[in-house]
Amino acid sequence: MPVYIHDIALALPETAYPQSVIREVIKAQPELDRLAKRLAGAAFNGSGIDQRYSVVREFADKDGEAGLFYDPANERMLTPSTGQRNIVYAEEATRLYVEAARKALEDGPFEAADITHVITVSCTGFFAPGPDYAIVRALGLGGDVGRYHVGFMGCYAAFPALKMAKAFCQADPEAAVLVVSAELCTLHMRAAPDPDTIIAASVFADGCAAALVSARPPAQGRHALRMDHFETTLTPPGVGEAEMAWTIGDQGYEMVLSSYVPSIIESHIEGALSPLLDHEPALADARHAGVEHWAIHPGGRSILDKVQGSLKLSDAQMAPSREVLRQYGNMSSATILFILRDLLGTPEGERVCAMAFGPGLTVEMGLLSGAVGAAATQEAERQSELAGVR
Repeated sequence: MPVYIHDIALALPETAYPQSVIREVIKAQPELDRLAKRLAGAAFNGSGIDQRYSVVREFADKDGEAGLFYDPANERMLTPSTGQRNIVYAEEATRLYVEAARKALEDGPFEAADITHVITVSCTGFFAPGPDYAIVRALGLGGDVGRYHVGFMGCYAAFPALKMAKAFCQADPEAAVLVVSAELCTLHMRAAPDPDTIIAASVFADGCAAALVSARPPAQGRHALRMDHFETTLTPPGVGEAEMAWTIGDQGYEMVLSSYVPSIIESHIEGALSPLLDHEPALADARHAGVEHWAIHPGGRSILDKVQGSLKLSDAQMAPSREVLRQYGNMSSATILFILRDLLGTPEGERVCAMAFGPGLTVEMGLLSGAVGAAATQEAERQSELAGVR
C-alpha cells in the first residue's frame, strides 16, 4: 500500500544571525588561543552557511544587559546549567512544534479531526507532558490520538519517525500522521579550543518541520512524495563510533563531530546505499545513477562535498541540500525535512534518495518517488489489486 508525505511545513525562531556574527562571538572568547581562533575562522568561513536561526536572542544585542547565554558588555558567552537550558528548550520548542504542526494542517489536505497519530522528534531537550501532548492540546486533536516521541537519536532521527508513520498508515489506510521535528541546537553552543567543539559551533542551528503522512492518495493536482523503501546501516565495528556522539553534560549537551566524519562517510557511502537500491532491480543495476533527485543531510559542507564526489552527483542534484545548509545551517533531525519540502514538487515517478548520518556512525536512507494527484490514485488502486492477487 503506497504511503505519502503530503505536505511539510516549517517554523523558525525569530532571530537569524549572519554566520559572521556567531564567528566573531566564538573568536572573542578567552578560552580560545591563537591557533583555536584561526581554526574557528576557517571553520566558519568554509562552512557553506550564510545564516542560522537561534532561540538565543542576545548575541545581536550589543548594548543590552546580560542574558542567560551571553553578556554583551564584555562579549562573554555564559555557562548556564543543563537544567536552565532545558527550561528554555521547553518553552521555545513547544512554540515551534505547535506553529509547524498548525501550518501543516492549514496548508495540507487534512483537518485536525483527521489526525490519528502524532510523532515528535528531538535530541536537544526533554520535558513531560511532552511536545506530542502540547500539539494535541493546542490544535484541538482528539484525546485518543496516538502519541509517540523519538528522542536523542541525533541527525538521522526523522527517518525512524517517517518509518513509524508509514507503518501506522499501512496498518490503517485511514490513518493520518503528523511527524514534527524540532531541534534547538544553539542552546548547547559552547566555546572551547578543541576542534570538535569549534566545528559544532560553526554548523548547528535551530528549526522545526512538520510532515503530514497518509496512505490516502494526493488530491487532483497536488504533489506528494511516495515513501517506497527505507534502510538503516552502520559503518563497520570500530569505525566512526567515537567520531560522532552526543552526551549530556552539566553545562549543556556536548557534541562530538570529528573532522574525520566526512572521510568515513566517503569511504562507506556506496556500500551503505546498496541495500536500499537492491529493493528495485532497475536501480540495483544502474546503482545510484538511476536516481534523479537527492536529499543529503548537510552535517557540514565537507560531508556534502564527499558524498557528491563519491557518487558523482551533479551540482543541480546537490542544490537542495546545499541551499538548506546555506540558509539554515545544520538543524539536526529537522534538516532532512527542510530538504524534502523543497522536493515535494518532484514530477510523477521520478525518484528521490534521502539520507542522513548520526551517532554510531549510523546511516539512515529512504527511497521516495514524486506523486501527483490522479496518477497517484491510479497507482494506489494498482497496488491494492496486486495485494488482492497475492
